Amino acid sequence: MRIAVLGSGNVGGTLGRRWAAAGHSVAFGVRDVNRGADAVKGGDTLPTGATVTTIADALREVDVVLLATPWNAASETLRTAGPLRGVVVIDATNPLGAGFRLERGPNGESGAELLQAVVPEARVVKAFNSTGFSNMADPVYDGAATVMFYAGDDATAKDTVRTLVEAIGFDAIDAGALIRSRELESLATLWIGLAFGGGMGRDFAFRVVRR
Repeated sequence: MRIAVLGSGNVGGTLGRRWAAAGHSVAFGVRDVNRGADAVKGGDTLPTGATVTTIADALREVDVVLLATPWNAASETLRTAGPLRGVVVIDATNPLGAGFRLERGPNGESGAELLQAVVPEARVVKAFNSTGFSNMADPVYDGAATVMFYAGDDATAKDTVRTLVEAIGFDAIDAGALIRSRELESLATLWIGLAFGGGMGRDFAFRVVRR
């Protein structure tokens, strides 16, 4: 797939590098292309298949866009990106305000639902928001995959996201329609609270156990 990564911090840098290593074509869209690989968190060099380019160039003829910016930049980033007609947009953000509290829309909308309204012609899928970037680098604990839930309204877009979730070793579980991203964002606050307020640190993850 041709993947544009908007937001090259810990989450965007980790996922983009892993997808490139798995054989996908990844373009990190950044404001300062002169920084090269230094603009992307996760190492001094990029894997084969990954490039650093302008945001506009990263979005040319793209199949998937990973949105991994801070929440306060997410809407404007999508507006600048254009209509993204038919493009799968993976929303890895969380609408966190002061004290890591979730911010909701006027009718209780999740961040993902609000972003879908910004780019109504895109196909938004919520994923990669409910755990830390170190688990994205290695989602396997004691030989078993940990879980990554995803949610969206377009079945084909969700199939695409499932492929990318499984490509890096997660147990991919469809959580339902995009409205279910409200629960996924709450799950993120649970992970954050346990990691930082609960003293567990980053080295833990959620797993679904099946009988």
